[in-house]
Amino acid sequence: MTSNLTSEEQAAAAAVERSAATSQLRFATAGSVDDGKSTLVGRLLHDSKSVLADQLEAVEHASRSRGQEAPDLALLTDGLRAEREQGITIDVAYRYFATPKRRFILADTPGHVQYTRNMVTGASTAELAVVLVDARNGVVEQTRRHAAVAALLRVPHVVLAVNKMDLVDYAEPVFAAIAEEFTTYAASLGVPEITAIPISALAGDNVVTASANMDWYGGPTVLEHLETVPVGTDPSQDPARFPVQYVIRPQTAEHPDYRGYAGQIASGVLRVGEAVTVLPSGRTSTITGIDALGAMVDVAWAPQSVTLTLADDLDISRGDLLAPSDHAPETTRDVEATVCHLHDRPLRVGDRVLLKHTTRTVKAIIKDIPSRLTLADLSHHPAPGELAANDIGRVVLRTSEPLALDAYDASRRTGSFLLLDPADGTTLTAGMAGDSFAAPAKGAEAAADDEGWDF
Repeated sequence: MTSNLTSEEQAAAAAVERSAATSQLRFATAGSVDDGKSTLVGRLLHDSKSVLADQLEAVEHASRSRGQEAPDLALLTDGLRAEREQGITIDVAYRYFATPKRRFILADTPGHVQYTRNMVTGASTAELAVVLVDARNGVVEQTRRHAAVAALLRVPHVVLAVNKMDLVDYAEPVFAAIAEEFTTYAASLGVPEITAIPISALAGDNVVTASANMDWYGGPTVLEHLETVPVGTDPSQDPARFPVQYVIRPQTAEHPDYRGYAGQIASGVLRVGEAVTVLPSGRTSTITGIDALGAMVDVAWAPQSVTLTLADDLDISRGDLLAPSDHAPETTRDVEATVCHLHDRPLRVGDRVLLKHTTRTVKAIIKDIPSRLTLADLSHHPAPGELAANDIGRVVLRTSEPLALDAYDASRRTGSFLLLDPADGTTLTAGMAGDSFAAPAKGAEAAADDEGWDF
């Protein structure tokens, strides 16, 4: 069976994908300690009528027991006991809500510097990041750190929410100064779109409804922006990437010779009759069938989960990557990347790690750490020797087997990877292949002890 889709059919398939993508928005909130992230999330849920009656009753009861007259909406998201007791966010809290215009998946991330790693987790799949700033304090180091993480993770849209405007008498000059400073900094990182909104999460100003206290502001509320910001891309514009997750071999009387390759399309569009290359082996074949949820189709696109069948019986297993033969990525064992170190144990030159890329995991050695980023002025400290928890820097790795890595700025899905502890599988570092938002400093070459990891 071959694919003979007309241009109209291909346009219809792309339109369906765009419609599915724009009906849902994944976004993350970030900011320094006590900037009001949980209160903002609680206000969004409350004022958009996304809170169940029993949840609101529980929050009101907990607030009264603390001597508070009004319900503390931050309790809607601070789910851990330690979070409620300390009044801070520790873990990433995921919330799901919807309005008539769009569905939302929200990641409320911590503000403490020791939990910046959690912000990386929450923002890694986000299409928008809301960075909160306390109007009384302005842009602080943690604000810059969160802007840098959003830029490194290539989050397409960033909202600067200047919170607690009620505590500065809703003064426009205060908002304007903070917006200018943040916008200048974020733009220097390469953030493509920045929207500044003055709010009071506690009072509800400009969160869901427009504020009567800031008639000088004529822009959207936070919810209006979330509902209307364009998200999703036309999958036909990206090269197709299909990491194999599972090989299906029923070997039954009905299907004695069936061999299917199951997984989720990471990017692009796949069609029956298309020539594909299997990486890292480099062998080629042709797609003969696409099974999408039990129905045979001629075309499928990201992020659909499908099973592919090929014309040839090739040695393909979990971790292999299928890509169109005319747009296949290069394979390499030498990886240069920007990373955010997540573990309390430092990452050092010579460390032996596991590198997890899509469904493939290989051994690797840290050959060099050329630089560490200084967030205050975006300069690069050369040859730091190690990266501590929450540090952002450049690394050079050597892997035991070839990887089909894309540059992260070309594909967030196939350009990202994790470094794991080979002893217990603990996540150590999140990596983005290719160039960062600023030219890295050239560090001194460091030798690594390769004993026991001979590759």
